[in-house]
Parts: sequence; C-alpha cells; structure tokens
Amino acid sequence: MSDQSYDYDVLVIGAGPGGYVAAIRAAQLGLKTACVESRETLGGTCLNVGCIPSKALLHASELFEEAEGGHFATWGIDAKASFDLSKMMGEKTKAVGELTGGIEFLFKKNKVTWLKGHAAFEDAHTVKVGDATHTAKDIVIATGSSVTPLPGVEVDNAAKRIVDSTGALELEEVPEHLVVIGGGVIGLELGSVWRRLGAKVTVVEFLDQLLPGMDADVRKEAGKIFKKQGMDLKLGHKVTGASVKGKKVTLTVEKSAGGDEQTIEASHVLVSIGRRPNTDGLALDKVGLQVNNRGQIEIDHEFRTKVESIWAIGDVVPGPMLAHKAEDEGIACAENIAGETGIVNHDVIPGVVYTMPEFADVGLTEAEAKEAGHTVKVGKFPMMANSRAKANRDTDGFVKVVADAETDRVLGVHIVASLAGTMIAQAAQAMEFGATSEDIAYTCHAHPTHAEALKEAAMAVQGKPIHM
Repeated sequence: MSDQSYDYDVLVIGAGPGGYVAAIRAAQLGLKTACVESRETLGGTCLNVGCIPSKALLHASELFEEAEGGHFATWGIDAKASFDLSKMMGEKTKAVGELTGGIEFLFKKNKVTWLKGHAAFEDAHTVKVGDATHTAKDIVIATGSSVTPLPGVEVDNAAKRIVDSTGALELEEVPEHLVVIGGGVIGLELGSVWRRLGAKVTVVEFLDQLLPGMDADVRKEAGKIFKKQGMDLKLGHKVTGASVKGKKVTLTVEKSAGGDEQTIEASHVLVSIGRRPNTDGLALDKVGLQVNNRGQIEIDHEFRTKVESIWAIGDVVPGPMLAHKAEDEGIACAENIAGETGIVNHDVIPGVVYTMPEFADVGLTEAEAKEAGHTVKVGKFPMMANSRAKANRDTDGFVKVVADAETDRVLGVHIVASLAGTMIAQAAQAMEFGATSEDIAYTCHAHPTHAEALKEAAMAVQGKPIHM
C-alpha cells in the first residue's frame, strides 16, 4: 500500500492516547507509519502527567483514607495507618513508566517509527522535525491539549506553590491549605487526593454548582458529597489575583458577577479551569489551516481537515477532551485513511470523575434532552436501596435514566456510586445499540451487585422499581 514518492504512508503528530493508537492502527492496516513525539516518553499528557498518575494517587490516597478515616473501623479493623509520601509518589512513577514503556514496545512490535522532536508543517505532505524533514501521503494532527492559564494567577510548577495539574502530581509535601481554582473533574480529583492525605481544601468555582456540563441532579449531589467530605466550597466566585510570599499564597477572590472582594491565604494553589488545544508551533498557516474561536481544528465526519491530506483527532478538534474519545477517533481515522470505514458515535461518549464516590454519565442530561425537543421520562434509584452497596456500607449516590417518553429509547444515564466508572460501560453499550429502558430493565443482572441499581433505575422509568 506504500506510495514510493513519500517517506511514509501515514505520519502522526503526537503520541498521546489519540496519536499512538492512530499510529498503531495504521501500521496494523499495512501502512508505513511514523509518529512524532517531543516528550522523552510516549503516551502524552494522559499517561505521563494526567489520567494515569492521578488515578494512581487517587487509589493510594483512598486506601489510606479507608484505613485512617473510619471505614476500616466500621468493620472492626484497627489499622493505625500512616503513609510515606515519597514512596507513594515512587509507586505512581513506576506505574507511569510501565505503561509508557509498554507503548514503546507496541511501536516496535507494529513497526511504527518514533521520530523524536517537535513537528512543524512545511507543506501538506511534509513536516520538519528538528533539522530533518519527513514526507507522508497522509498526516494526522494529534497534539492534544494543555492547561488553560488564568490571568493574574501565574503557575510556577518548579516553585511548587501555584501549580497546574502537572505540578499537583509532583508535590513533595502535603499542603497545609490547598485552594483549587475550578470545580471540574481535574480540580475535584486532585483536591480529593490531597484532602485525603491531610490537606485543608477550598474549591473556588465560577458557577453556582460543581462539575459543569453534568446533569443537574448529579451536580447537586456532588455539592452535598464534597461538602460532607470536608471540602470548603466557594461557589459562584472567581479568583482575580494571586501573590506568593515565601510559603504563603494570598488570593483575591470576589463574586462571579463582581464585588464583595476578599482574600484567602493558602500554602498551595491548583489552577484547573480547563484545557486548550495545542496548535502553537505547528505552522498551520503554511498549509492553509486556521483554528476556530476555541482554538480547535475543524474536521469533517471522517476526521479530515479542509486540506485533503491532513487529518486531526482528539483534544485538538471539537468535542469532549477525553482520552477514550481520542483513542476511538485514532482508530477510526486510521481506518478511513486505509480506505476502510471508521466511525465514532459522538453521542455516546462516557465521562467519569474518579473521586469517591465516582460520578459518571453518558448521553444527554435531562435538561439537554428537553432542549432537544424530547418529551422525557426519568427513572431514578438510590444506591441506599441497592443490596451490595448497603452491605459494603458505600451507599452514597444514585442511578438516573433519561428516556424518550414516546419511544422509551434511552437518551442518557447518570450515575453517582463507588463503581460508577465501571457501571457506565453497560449504559454506553446499551445506548450504542439503541436500547430502551425496558431492554435494560429486562436484562438479568447478577445479585448482589451495584449494577442492579441501573436495572432498577430503568424499571423506575415506567414507575415500577422493585426495591423502593
């Protein structure tokens, strides 16, 4: 399939979840493939300084809190727990190394060439990496995203006082008082890590509820849960400035609409107000590509840009900035380049917040379903009434199913539970096949499991749950 006039059939820029998956899939399909990555390790933000290290620390801190914070005591287990932060960080680093090394192995196994350095376009088939130029019949942009800066609050990860998500994963001490700017996924996850390990945590969120974009019932529940866990929630507020003096950070905060200025003193600050696409340095102008007003590269249904030989996937294109969305797009894009049919159903992309409990959703919120013109029926079932959750003493949360009242087709599922991230997979698969709430309700679920709560919520759409 190789075109002899080019060095490669496919050249992928970026080796994050979208890029490395696209490169491997293209190679599997018989295309001569290269992947450009400037990091010393593969895997992008997700594996190096994002999803994987944060989940490792979430797991470690959760184990400590269970032992130290009372859950063990509930079961008559006396643990007298303590922790070694440097060892905890070391185990996180080890996990990252194992996974990034695994991708390097997969590149070698599939004969993907790793071109080390930054890529910039020379023309529609040529990129420059360092001093060398490389040509390809098709080029895939998979450069991901980086932290959105907050004016007036300068991040300095080296100084370890005002940090972004990368810096928050590398702190060498437990903060005395951590202020998290932004009540979204990253802020709540990393805030949870340090709260469990002993930090006082204050969350400053511009909107009047946490977790923007999630269902209203989930957002309301999140406020109750994180407040109960000991986080100080400053909702409807914004940070307007920060100054560092020694080991103290002073923040100026006011209401989102302005006024009522006050100061907050902290030992550490985490800026987590969102992410923005990485396009700087690509020299997109040389190939006639521009970004939209959100900094994204526009694509068609097949992931092709307006330049026929250039494709784009992941955080750099419209849609949720999620690793699994990028992976699916990487596979589909490679298949399209190879002349096959690659499709991603962007209406069924699950999202998860990996706190305890977890928050997960897929599809439309109740409000979005109504705005889209659906007459909806909603079924809701509390984890308090689920036998396994009750037995395990982890009864926070609920399952909510949003269905079309006329067709009964499931439009969205929203879960707050200790295993929500795992439970949402069944909902996504059901929706992918166009399931009705009745389909889920009449599917036999093993007993006793947390997953039975999804069955009961589906039954509740018709007003007939058994256990409530």
